[in-house]
Amino acid sequence: IMLLTDPEFESSVLISTDEGASFQKYRLSFYVLSLLFHHTEEDWALAYSHDQKLYSSLDFGRKWQLIHEQVTPNRFYWSVAGLDKEPDLVHMEAHTPDGNVQYITCRAQMCTEANRNYPFPGFIDISSLIVQDDYIFIQVPTSGRATYYVSYRRDSFIEIKLPKYSLPKDLHIVSTDEKQVFAAVQEWNQNDTYNLYLSDTRGIFFTLAMENVKTTRGIGGNQMLDLYEVAGIKGMLIANKRQDSQVKTYITYNKGRDWRLLQAPPTDLDGNEIHCILPFCSLHLQLQMSENPYISGTISTKSSSPGIIVATGNIGAELSYNNVGMFVSSDAGNTWRQIFEEEHNIWFLDRGGALVAVKQPSVPTRHLWVSFDEGRQWSQHRFSSVPLFVDGVLVEAGADNQIMTFFGHFSHRSEWQLIKIDYRAIFSKKCTEEDYQTWHLHNQGEPCVMGQKQIYMKRRPGNHCMLGVDYSTVLSAESCICRAHDFECDYGYERRSDGNCRPSFWFNPFTVSRSCSQGQNFFNSTGYRKVVLNNCTKGVKEIYTARKQQCPNRPPRGLILTTKDSKLTANRGSNVTFLVHFDEGNSMQTNIQLDFGDGTAVSYSNLSWTEEGIKHAYKSAGIFRVTALAENTLGYDTTTLFLHVTCPVEHVHLLAPFVVIRNKEVNITAVVLPIQPRTVTYFWWLGNNTEPLITLDGSISYTFRSEGMHTITVQVSAANTILQDTKTIAVKEFFKSLLLSFSPNLDEFNPDIPEWRQDVGRVIKKVCDFPGEQLLVAVFPGVPTAAELFLLPNKNQSESRKKSEDALEQTSSTIVNALNQNLVEFELKPGVRSLHHFAFSFVHALPPLVDSSPRHNSSAMLMLLSVVFLGLAVFLIYKFKRCIISVILSLKYIGALGPVFELQYFFNCLH
Repeated sequence: IMLLTDPEFESSVLISTDEGASFQKYRLSFYVLSLLFHHTEEDWALAYSHDQKLYSSLDFGRKWQLIHEQVTPNRFYWSVAGLDKEPDLVHMEAHTPDGNVQYITCRAQMCTEANRNYPFPGFIDISSLIVQDDYIFIQVPTSGRATYYVSYRRDSFIEIKLPKYSLPKDLHIVSTDEKQVFAAVQEWNQNDTYNLYLSDTRGIFFTLAMENVKTTRGIGGNQMLDLYEVAGIKGMLIANKRQDSQVKTYITYNKGRDWRLLQAPPTDLDGNEIHCILPFCSLHLQLQMSENPYISGTISTKSSSPGIIVATGNIGAELSYNNVGMFVSSDAGNTWRQIFEEEHNIWFLDRGGALVAVKQPSVPTRHLWVSFDEGRQWSQHRFSSVPLFVDGVLVEAGADNQIMTFFGHFSHRSEWQLIKIDYRAIFSKKCTEEDYQTWHLHNQGEPCVMGQKQIYMKRRPGNHCMLGVDYSTVLSAESCICRAHDFECDYGYERRSDGNCRPSFWFNPFTVSRSCSQGQNFFNSTGYRKVVLNNCTKGVKEIYTARKQQCPNRPPRGLILTTKDSKLTANRGSNVTFLVHFDEGNSMQTNIQLDFGDGTAVSYSNLSWTEEGIKHAYKSAGIFRVTALAENTLGYDTTTLFLHVTCPVEHVHLLAPFVVIRNKEVNITAVVLPIQPRTVTYFWWLGNNTEPLITLDGSISYTFRSEGMHTITVQVSAANTILQDTKTIAVKEFFKSLLLSFSPNLDEFNPDIPEWRQDVGRVIKKVCDFPGEQLLVAVFPGVPTAAELFLLPNKNQSESRKKSEDALEQTSSTIVNALNQNLVEFELKPGVRSLHHFAFSFVHALPPLVDSSPRHNSSAMLMLLSVVFLGLAVFLIYKFKRCIISVILSLKYIGALGPVFELQYFFNCLH
């Protein structure tokens, strides 16, 4: 026995090895949220913690070892006997550090990174891993419709094939226990109903079994399908189907191949005749399973009591939750009897030898009802002197389950009450041959069910004998001759009104498997497939069974090129896996060529070499045209996709003139590093615009309509990264500009960063001794250091434009003379003087006023700078090396102080 302590007080496990007589406490380093015990090894357990960690114990909880972190809740499983090689293998769904989800397997006590396996090579959707019987299911994240994969008996994963236009919004695995998968699919046009699909044995190809199966929302908000598999009868299901605005109950005896309504009882409880004629009136059943494991739910069957069905329902044109009663069938749903007018919970004793009924727990009761003849007659018994709210019933397991324990409370404030009822005195003797009778399973008189005649051994109603451990319900099973109802429509086919299976409009029945090579054989579908686990023989089996034919030689057709994750984007440097397949053609004799669009290509002699995908890593960003070619001696097919390869933006620099002319178009460019042609989105905020201009080009043209200082902001977006740069532009009617160059010694101290250029610009403005609002200095990026001086008209001047232009011309001449004659001296550090001759040279080929010339061109400025350097008289005054070194150190020291001190230093040291 293992008990967990309340996590609000402590985290411990209490273990008893003497049936609860004594317990030993073991403290845990984590808080247990749920436990999962091994199917066969009773000491093995998995524990899931509140912080999403999975632990394992092989000694019944005494010692625990961490398996993995970031495991998805309820998505971890023990190994399945006969399928997994190691009995301690654990299947789990876990998150990667970057937020993706993977399917991982490892041994419970050896789950290091080196010992982990990844059965599915890519990422999967969260909470999609299901390990159940022979199958493993996953869902793969895609940008379009959902894609599901299945692994049968631990083979490679294969994509599940639903009808082409089912377009599932949601998929639930209903069952997998009969060598076949039942799946409920909510399609694109459904809200509160699901379609029921059945697969082939491998769980790959699904065909429709029933449309619009009703769902019911559970207490926890989860959707519960109104579908019930009858225990003990293979292939028998009951479902509630929505038709127009009504919900009706249907039953099938051949796994959904054929459905029919339930015949209502001929009389009611009082013996009065019920006039209920099919199909206008029938019996409808509630099919909800109880969320309380100790309550029977609205329908009950037991594999040990084949043919007995007890359910809550109503008689009428549709399913109703008003005026319900309890109904029982002793012959597997062929005929029904009403047993109660109110809803009850039902339990089976001794393999159906007795049925016990108790009213729903919402009403307190002191009585129970017992039937020993499959619900034909009931006797009332008092089990409590005080009415009890029955919260649940425990029936002891085993062949002689004849002891029941009721637990509940007398009132909502009272303590728990346990009442034990022992029926062993009733079943006083063991059944003999005279106590049994045979029962033939049938479907409305048809003795062949699932391809065989089945005869069951049942206890005679009313006999109070006890069944033995060696009791077997099936007496004999004889195979039947195959008939049409033993076969369902194959994948890609639909049943028409005449009962025959015909190809769906989207399906090409002449398509041959790609793996079919010339000289080999394949099985060509007739449009039918045998119902899984159907045991019929001969008859029409040969007509409906797929026929063996020779593989034809065909040209490739329907070539499709995709990426493994179905995405058309990839990161630079990461592997992209391309998948190539075609609908028609000989895969073994078809050459595959794939051009990646970046100057590289690969070629394969046949398609089998590409089954795992073709991997390629792009070294640069861009949009690449990827082309696939499939070719054989009979023809070829080609297809193309365009892949966007991106990388994070590391730097953006906005190139824009410092001064522009009003009402004249100007070019603005954003330089992005690393270069990413056509994969970057640009967002431009210009002037006072509140909405951005969005482009795929890094350059735009814009016209400013008003004078003043205007702000330009650009944001660039690529690979989930966004960077921004901002510039301020002066807009004027006219201005004057001068190009400046410097002596080479300044380049030694140029770190080529925006802050340094701004500070040097402020120094230049100060030495020019010109009103600050009329002077702008732009220091160009890079070395050799160069700059441009902008002289702006006085915005307060009232004289004419001609006078303003003359004043600017005169001012520029004065500045040029001053710069060509004066030396500038800086005190770089107190006590250390260093002379730097910033030989400001005016470009003698004076440009005209900008408002009368074409667009200002930065490349032209740089060309003029080179001419300047050839003609300059360079004044270099070198002092001691010690002084130069100290200058560099002082600059580094000042730079470390921060921008406030740096600016203050430049202003103080200027003479």
